[in-house]
Amino acid sequence: MTHSNGHNGGITLIPGIKVGHYTDAENATGCTVVLSEAGVMGGVDVRGGAPGTHETDLLRPEMHMNQVHGIVLSGGSAFGLESANGVMQYLEEHGIGYQAVGVRVPIVPAAILFDLAIGSKTVRPDKQAGYKACEAASNEPPEEGSVGAGTGATVAKLAGRDHIVKGGIGTYALDLGGGLLVGALVAVNALGAVYDPDTGELVAGPRGISIKDPDDPFGLLSSPKPLPKPNPIENTTIGVVATNARLDKATVNKLASSAHDGLAMSVRPAHTPHDGDTFFALATGDHEPRVHLDRVLAAAALCVACATVRAVQQAKGLAGVPSISEVK
Repeated sequence: MTHSNGHNGGITLIPGIKVGHYTDAENATGCTVVLSEAGVMGGVDVRGGAPGTHETDLLRPEMHMNQVHGIVLSGGSAFGLESANGVMQYLEEHGIGYQAVGVRVPIVPAAILFDLAIGSKTVRPDKQAGYKACEAASNEPPEEGSVGAGTGATVAKLAGRDHIVKGGIGTYALDLGGGLLVGALVAVNALGAVYDPDTGELVAGPRGISIKDPDDPFGLLSSPKPLPKPNPIENTTIGVVATNARLDKATVNKLASSAHDGLAMSVRPAHTPHDGDTFFALATGDHEPRVHLDRVLAAAALCVACATVRAVQQAKGLAGVPSISEVK
């Protein structure tokens, strides 16, 4: 999975984008913040049957708000949405937010994944966790693997919990030339298996499955062998794509939709009724020249696919769930 214009400074390659993690390895949970402190155009695309989100309505094209100051990706299921309050507190304290009458209101959409099946069921990212993630935020290449929102993530769950492997968080960026940049950050907690989008080879699939083709999740689904019924709230891949292109609000929402194309390239099956897949998009607008939109959308999909693979490649075993490096 190599690309001549690939750059693993990741999403922070884009000026004005910072990333910070809060990691609780002991309880197998955490959260990640993507800060865009100057206020940038934002969009979102929510898919799957079990999403958990905050402030996504503001990002729809017909809504008034054109500023996003941060995005939160969190573990902890719906409880983890509390971490967005800590991000809002941090940004307000630093004078960052939408200027209302006598007050600045930070706009901080958020999405969560379910990681309560491993580690602690009662310890989740809270307001303090979100604040600490902001304190850790920088424009350095983000740490990947079992950190932040990817701390308690798992993948390849079609055959049940006894066969899962460790998920995580990954990032990837592309330089399209002429100063145009696109990047992605993805927390991978999918029901499906993870594949290399370039080669089609399996990267992370269910462990120890004895069927004709254990590498094929669709084959697993169509096998006559009974499968455990998936829990509809124990999955979800969430992430952010960002570019320095100047996009309007409708187009940045389209960018978020293209991110899901990258998920479908790397996770099989994706967007099931048992996943709450959600992608946010940010456009800083610092790249002034008119861009070929198809190039930006294609790059976003590829960045998401590559970041998804990196998430499981960089993950470490945690709470009894092995990483792919530990089972090969």
